[in-house]
Parts: sequence; C-alpha cells; structure tokens
Amino acid sequence: MNPIELAQLVFLAALWGGSFLFIRVGVTDFGVAPLMALRVGIGALFLLLVLFSRRPAREALGALRERAWPLFVVGILNSAAPFCLFAWAELTLSAGVTSVINATTPLWGAVVAYVWLKDRLSGLRVVGLAIGFAGVLALVWDQIATHAGDGVSSTSAALAALAALVAAALYGVAASYTKRHLTGVDPLTVAAGTMTSASVVLAPFAVATWPAATVSLNAWGAVLGLGVACTGVAYLLFFRLIASVGPARAITVTFVIPMFGILWGALFLGERVSMGMVEACAAILLGTALATGFVKRLPGIAARRSGAGAER
Repeated sequence: MNPIELAQLVFLAALWGGSFLFIRVGVTDFGVAPLMALRVGIGALFLLLVLFSRRPAREALGALRERAWPLFVVGILNSAAPFCLFAWAELTLSAGVTSVINATTPLWGAVVAYVWLKDRLSGLRVVGLAIGFAGVLALVWDQIATHAGDGVSSTSAALAALAALVAAALYGVAASYTKRHLTGVDPLTVAAGTMTSASVVLAPFAVATWPAATVSLNAWGAVLGLGVACTGVAYLLFFRLIASVGPARAITVTFVIPMFGILWGALFLGERVSMGMVEACAAILLGTALATGFVKRLPGIAARRSGAGAER
C-alpha cells in the first residue's frame, strides 16, 4: 500500500467515523426514519448518477433488474435496518460509543460465515471472538454506569447498546448473503442497487414520521454530510481501494473508524471518553484482528516458536 492509498484509507475511515457524528446531530430533529431515508436517498441518487455515467443506461438497468431481489434484501440488511438501529441507539449513546460497537461487524461476520457458509474457525480466531465479545460486554457495562450517572436508566442504555449490536450483526448477515447471492456483480451496481432499495423501504416510514417542528440548519447539514460524504463519496472511495489494494487490505478501515468516531465526538460534541471505553475499544479491535485472520498469530507465541526452532 503506497502513501496515496494509505491516505485514502485514512480519509475513508474519517468519513465513516464522521457518520456517527452526523447521526448524533441530526437524529434529534429529524427522528430515526426521516434521517436515514434522506441519507440513503441522497446516497442512492449520487451512486446511480455515477453508475449511469460509467455504463450505458440499458446495461446498468439490466444488471439492476437481473439481481433485483438479492439487491433488495441486502438493501434492508446492510442499510435500511442497521442505519435505523444505529440512529435509534444514538438517541441515548454517544457517537464514539456507537462507532466502537460498529467495529464488532467483522466479529459477527465471522460467526455468521461459520454457521451459514461453514467457514473454518481456527483456535486463534475463536480466541479473537472471545476477546472481542468480552470487550463488548465491558463497553456496555461502562456505558450503563456512565449513563446512570447522567440520570439515564440502565435499561435505556442497555437497549440502545443492544440495538447497535443488532445493527452490527445485520452487517455480518449481509456480508454472507452478499457472498452467496451477489458474488461477481459489479460493486458499484451492488451499492447503487442496495441504496435504492433501502430508499424505497424507508420512504413510507419517513413520510409517516416526518417532524412537525422546523428542522435546524445543523440537522440539514448533517443530512447532507451523511448522504453525500459518508455514503456516496465513501462508497466510491471504498470501491477504488478494493480495486487498487484488494479487499483484505481495504477492510482494515474497520480498525481505524472507531478512532475517528471517538475523536469527532470529543472535538465537536464534547463527548466524554472514559478509560473503560478505551480499554473496551482496544479489546474489541484486538479480538476483531484475530477473529478475521488479520493477525495470524500472537507475538508471544511467534517468539516462543522462533526460539524453539533455533534450539533445534
């Protein structure tokens, strides 16, 4: 990965980390369904324009029609449902905390792939799952204690954390479903098709729950940031990275997103960052690195093996 590609990966992490900030800003004014409907609607329009600019209209429409049902399913599993769950969670949790919970997506992906696609889990990957989910429990416990001090009931904090975890789990289900039903389909077609499907699903809920009060300029700015930067531009950048460095390296953006989620929340919203939150984040990221095979062996084990080899 050259310096330009590394800079693109960091910029992508900054964009996706920023999505949690924008959700936190916009959800109070808009509500869950209207905010997310606008996000996926703007993102879909952006991606469709790019798709039709790169491919003949008949060819692009044909690809969308041919895989209409799996695109619709992934649109729900990977966009409509998890986006709404994260937005609902951020009515209680901070942007930083939800970005950390989002980092459990590869953990859920490994579990779903093992159960559904029969992907093999090595002993080290199982250890990674245990470490990662232990970090999740520690984070949830930390948030319950933190919000109790702010006058928020432990039940509300726990339900918000559960909603975010379900959202991350849905991403894991969507990854396995995509692998089974959309392998070989152009990634831009998948992105545009799934965002369009999510827009169709969320539109009626957005209309039914549209806010009666005037929406602030800050909230409208958050919508534009979510739709254009964190959805349209971010997806295009992600696909460019996949093409240039491969999916295995591109997915390492997962490890950087929480850092920006925590940073933006602290800088722009004044969110507190507790030591318990930092420790839980570190455990989740370590567990994710092991569970996804990004780290093949623990340094201590590698050192002992090298020593044993030298003795022989």
